[in-house]
Amino acid sequence: MAVDLPVIPKPNQVEQLSGNFDLTQAVQIRTSGIPRQSAKHFKDYLSKAGFRSGKGHKALIELFTEKRKAHFVSDEAYRLRIEPGKISITAGNEKGLFYGLQTLLQLTVEYGATKQIPALNITDSPRFAYRGMHLDVSRHFFSVDFIKKQLDMMAYYKLNRFHWHLTDGPGWRLEIKKYPLLTDLAAWRTHKTWKDWWASPRHYVSKTDTGAFGGYYTQDEAREIVRYAAERHITVIPEIEMPGHSEEVLAVYPHLSCSGVPYKNSEFCPGNEETFSFLENVLTEVMAVFPSEYIHIGGDEANKEPWKTCPKCQKRMKDEKINDVDELQSYLIRRIEKFLTAHGRKLIGWDEILQGGLAPDATVMSWRGESGGIEAVKSGHDAIMTPGAYCYFDSYQTDPSNQTEAIGGYLPLEKVYSYNPVSSSLTPAEAKHIAGVQANLWTEYISTPEQAEFMIYPRLLALAEVAWTEYENKSWNDFNRRVSEAIPFLQNRGYHPFTLSGEVSFAQDIDSVGKKMLVTLTTEKYGKEIRYTLDGTLPISFSALYSGPLAVNDSAFITAQVYDRGKAVGKATGRRFDYHKAIGKKIIYNIPVNHYYPAGGSSSLIDGRTGGLTHSDGRWQGFMTDGMDVTIDMQEVTPLKKIGARFMQNPGAWIYFPNEVVISVSDDNKNFTEIARMANPYDMKTAGTIFFNFQWTGNAKGQFIRFQGLPNNKEGTWVFLDEIVVW
Repeated sequence: MAVDLPVIPKPNQVEQLSGNFDLTQAVQIRTSGIPRQSAKHFKDYLSKAGFRSGKGHKALIELFTEKRKAHFVSDEAYRLRIEPGKISITAGNEKGLFYGLQTLLQLTVEYGATKQIPALNITDSPRFAYRGMHLDVSRHFFSVDFIKKQLDMMAYYKLNRFHWHLTDGPGWRLEIKKYPLLTDLAAWRTHKTWKDWWASPRHYVSKTDTGAFGGYYTQDEAREIVRYAAERHITVIPEIEMPGHSEEVLAVYPHLSCSGVPYKNSEFCPGNEETFSFLENVLTEVMAVFPSEYIHIGGDEANKEPWKTCPKCQKRMKDEKINDVDELQSYLIRRIEKFLTAHGRKLIGWDEILQGGLAPDATVMSWRGESGGIEAVKSGHDAIMTPGAYCYFDSYQTDPSNQTEAIGGYLPLEKVYSYNPVSSSLTPAEAKHIAGVQANLWTEYISTPEQAEFMIYPRLLALAEVAWTEYENKSWNDFNRRVSEAIPFLQNRGYHPFTLSGEVSFAQDIDSVGKKMLVTLTTEKYGKEIRYTLDGTLPISFSALYSGPLAVNDSAFITAQVYDRGKAVGKATGRRFDYHKAIGKKIIYNIPVNHYYPAGGSSSLIDGRTGGLTHSDGRWQGFMTDGMDVTIDMQEVTPLKKIGARFMQNPGAWIYFPNEVVISVSDDNKNFTEIARMANPYDMKTAGTIFFNFQWTGNAKGQFIRFQGLPNNKEGTWVFLDEIVVW
């Protein structure tokens, strides 16, 4: 009989047996086939979990490895059998035993109140070999103890790769003995927060200067992190950025840049042979500290413009018969890969390393969506999927107006959980090259350890289940129950998780035949009620109880509130929904939508489906620099009472409201009469993610409606809107 367990990630095969194991009984612990030190660690885990050991007791806990490793599908697979008087964990090696032990420890915690663990037979193994978490310590420096604390929880939830982002413009974080200026100067900046430093001249200071903020890890401290992680079967992968994101290096060693001037370039000069001497010397010291098979070299977001005019780069391109600057970056990556390969290591980088040709044995970490990873695996390379839409934990978890400022975007727990790293476009052979998945925490807007944990948890638990549990074995409702139980556990252990949104989320679908909209209400709070109103009043405990999609035939303002046993949770949330006149009509794009943000296609702005809290949710259309300009053909002269659209602003993502919104009408699509011109009421410096509805109300008529969002004249900025509503 199958059973759902309070374990994360969910085991792949569970069978319930008869009886229970009594946690109050003393036990004898036996180990076999593992080193003495490992056996001691395992016994320590059990002791801390409350198991009382001693000889002569009837109850038994056995941990042993089988010589016939073929019985296990991977070196991380395990079998856990719980009977009334005996618990046994078997595996092919220590890793499997360790993960079986983590499952037992979770069961012990969850059934601790009853002191009875049900008898079970669990056969389990991970879906992906690479199950990672990334931490950016350049933009915000974290202590060794903080990192160890996160490694503890990574191990508990069966994650096995810690990607340590050690270098970037805001600070170099690893001692390199051959280049002391990296830690004497490049590790320290003038402002504590990245945001304040970014708005400043972005200079570095000596660690002895008053107000200097930063820090670095000595090589001994880094080795301690590596050792601590290894005891928990976690591999630490260091990242040393190149060729871009290196302004901190080039401020103190400017001769490695194209200009030779401090604070001018962010990219190494690949035409300069000294660049390669520096990088190889740094990597030599890095490899002496980190035994990981992979070394991450970044490779993302390089500004290659200086290379086009740099005499050294141009000479390199001529000598090596390199056609363009993309190939010049590839030249650098390939040289570094050869160096790493010669030292028994492998190169991994962000998906930009595909540009100009990928080094032969390189692995791609796909962050700009999934296309980079798909391209890599189709060409025979391994890929780790970490797309921003699902794996960037610096995004908001709920309504930004109720949260500490973040970089933008909206990544709720359910969306993380919904991710499938293997695209349906891949063949089974190609899918084998998807090595795994990783969560990334970038720390531009992280100012404290507590805030970092708030952003990591519980989303990391969702990612852990994505990485471990077979896709067909997952269930959001079941996970929602289990993660709700895990949050108090995290709090009791001294972590600071987000406790799930107390606000109602709205989603809608269109019934074009019935000419109505179906609105669905959901909440992250497991097992809680949703009460709603349709008249603009705040819901109370006796308001209508939500039980299924609400039909909207024309317009409705739905206000909803989560309730727990008669008490309101969080704040009431309201949204307007319109099955309006323009749905199903024709729209003409006078300025093309940007191909990166087409939403649902050419009808997205008049399909009735409004966007959520992030520009990347597939409902917001994005326009670049020139603003937006569309014409709606109502197909006949139509009386008009109201026309409006909701826009988004998020300075962290370079998304701004238009400078003005202009609405005009016409009967012939040639001669237009302006009926509204509305100025942007917000300053471009307004922080956070905000929404505003530019709306005209009055009396007019016309067959054609021209809706324009005039640009704000700031180069490289975006305009996003989700729906043009016409009444």
